Amino acid sequence: MISFLYPRLLSDSAAPLFGEYRQLSISELTERVAFAHESSVYVATGGDRVAADRLRELREGVLLLAARAGFPDNSDRVRNAEFDLALAALLHAEAGMVPAEAAARDVWAFLALVVLPDVAFWRYPHPPKDRILGTDLTRHVLGRLWWRAQLVRSPDSSDPYGALKILGEAAFDQIYARRAALGGSPHLVRSILRVWDGLDLQGLNERETLRDFLKRLLRLAPFVLFDAVEEEALDDELRAVAQQSVDAQRGQRPRTAEPATSAGLPAASRSTTTGTVPAHDPPLRFVEVCAGCGAQALGLEKAGFEPVLLIDNRADSCFTIEKNRPDWDILCMDIADFRVYERQEVIGVDLLSAGLPRVKPTTADGSDDSDERRVLRKTVELALVIKPKALLLENVPALVESSDFELDRSWLAETLTKAGYKCHWGVLNASDFGVPQNRRSGFLIALQSPYSDRFSWPRPSDDAPPTVGAVLGPTMAANGWPGAKGWADRADRIAPALVGGSDRRGGADLGPTGSKRAWEALGVNGNSLGDTPPGPDFPSEALPKLTVEQTALIQSIPEGWQFAGGKTSRYRQIGHAMPPPLAHAVGTAVAAALRS
Repeated sequence: MISFLYPRLLSDSAAPLFGEYRQLSISELTERVAFAHESSVYVATGGDRVAADRLRELREGVLLLAARAGFPDNSDRVRNAEFDLALAALLHAEAGMVPAEAAARDVWAFLALVVLPDVAFWRYPHPPKDRILGTDLTRHVLGRLWWRAQLVRSPDSSDPYGALKILGEAAFDQIYARRAALGGSPHLVRSILRVWDGLDLQGLNERETLRDFLKRLLRLAPFVLFDAVEEEALDDELRAVAQQSVDAQRGQRPRTAEPATSAGLPAASRSTTTGTVPAHDPPLRFVEVCAGCGAQALGLEKAGFEPVLLIDNRADSCFTIEKNRPDWDILCMDIADFRVYERQEVIGVDLLSAGLPRVKPTTADGSDDSDERRVLRKTVELALVIKPKALLLENVPALVESSDFELDRSWLAETLTKAGYKCHWGVLNASDFGVPQNRRSGFLIALQSPYSDRFSWPRPSDDAPPTVGAVLGPTMAANGWPGAKGWADRADRIAPALVGGSDRRGGADLGPTGSKRAWEALGVNGNSLGDTPPGPDFPSEALPKLTVEQTALIQSIPEGWQFAGGKTSRYRQIGHAMPPPLAHAVGTAVAAALRS
C-alpha cells in the first residue's frame, strides 16, 4: 500500500476554526469543505504528499457511508454504530496512512475541520474539542476508528476487518483506550477478540464479564511479554483467563485455578492490593466525575467508599489511574457524552463526587457558556438522573463565599432542593487536615432527606501540619546536595497553594507572580520544575526547583503514586487534585451521615 503524507492543521489554526464551526449548521459546514488550507503544513520528512483528488475520493467514500446512516438530517444509535464500523475499515484501507502519520493529531484535525467538517459535526453534534481537534486520539471522530481498525486487521483473512464487529465501541474502548497495557499490542488485541468471540456468554452481563477479563489480564501485564507468545499459545492462555471470568460471573468455582503455563504466564489469580476500607462496615459505592489523577478517589476510598465508575476527559489522567489502580473502572470521556442507560449500575449509588474545573464569575448579564460551568451543570444533571444518596462538589472557595457566584448558588440550591436534597455549603483548608499547604476549597454537600440532618462538617485536626522542609527534606538530600539540611531548616512553614494552571496556559511552574514569591521565601525557585533533586555540585545557598514528584508530596499524594504524561501534564494533574487527606475527612463525614 502506498503511504501518503497528509496536511496538518496546527492547534493555533485548528482551535479558532473549531470554535467557529460549533456555531454552524451542517449545511453551512458543507459549504466550508475544502481539500487544502492556507495554514496547513506537512511534516518535514520524505514521502508523497496526498493529492487533492485523493482527498476528494476519500470524502466521497465517507459521504456514501454517512448517507446510509442518515446524513445529513437523521441518525440513531444503531446506524451510528454501523457507520463507525464501515468508516473504520474505509479509513484504514483507503487513506494510505502509516501509523506514524496516523499518530499525529494535527492530521486528524485537518481531516475533521477541512475535508469532513459536516460529517464530523453530524456524527457528534456540539462535540467537545477532543472529538475534533485530536487532543485525545482515542476519542477523535475519525482517528479513533483508524486506530481501532489498525489493531484488529488480519491481513490473511478473507474479511480483514471482520473483528471490528465482535465488540461495540464502548467495550472495545475498554481494551484500547482505557487499558493502555493491553491496547498497544495488535497481537494481543486480536487474540482477545478471537477468544471473546468463542466464549459462551449466555445469561451473563457481557460488559461486566469483559471488565473482569481485562482486569485479570492487567495483573499479568507487568510480568508477560504478550507479543513474544505465539498466536496459538496466546489464545490458549487467554482462553483460560477468560473462562475464569465467565465462571466468576456465574458464581461457580473456576474450572481452572491457573491458566496453562506453556507460555510461561504466572497465575492470573494474583490480584493487586486495594486501598483501606473499614473492616467493620461494607464499602459505600460512589461515582466520580472529573476524577483527575485519582487523588480525591483515594481519600474517599480510605473513608470507606468503593468506586463503581470514574470519569475524566483527559487521557493522561485516565492512564495515571490505570497505572495505580487497574481494578478501578475509568472511562476517559467528556461527561456530556456519558449515557446512564449504558451503565445502569451507577443508578442509586451512595455518592456522586466531583472535583470540578474552577469556575469563574458569570458575566454582567448572568450568562456564561464556559467549559467549566458547562461541566458543573452537566454534573448536576447527572445527579438528577442517577439519584445518589449524596452529592459532593469541590471547587473554588468563592463559589461558596462570593456574591459573584450568587446566581450559581441559587440555581444549585433550587435545582437540588426540588430533587429532594438539602444543601450544605462550606470552605475547608487542607492544612487543617495534615496537608503541608495553605489550600482552601469550597464544598457543596447535598444529601437526600433521610441523611441530610445527620451531616456535620469534619473538625480540623489538633496537630499542626508538617512544614515544607519536613516533607521535602529527605528528597532534597537524596542526591547528595550539601545544602539540603540547611534548606529544610529554613523551609519551616507550610506551602502556598499549588496552582495546576489551565490547559490554555503555559508550562509547568508554580503559578503567578505572588505564588512564586511565596515559594521563594521558602527557598524554592518557582519559575519552573526540575527533573531531579539537586545534586552534590548544586550550591548550598542556591534555590532548588521542585520536581513533579515533590509537588505530589506537597499535595499529600502517596509517594508511590505514578503519573502518566509529560512534565506539564503530570504537574497539572497534581496541581488540580484535591489532597487525599482532605477528601478522606470530607468523605468520612459523608459516610457517617449515610451510615447513621
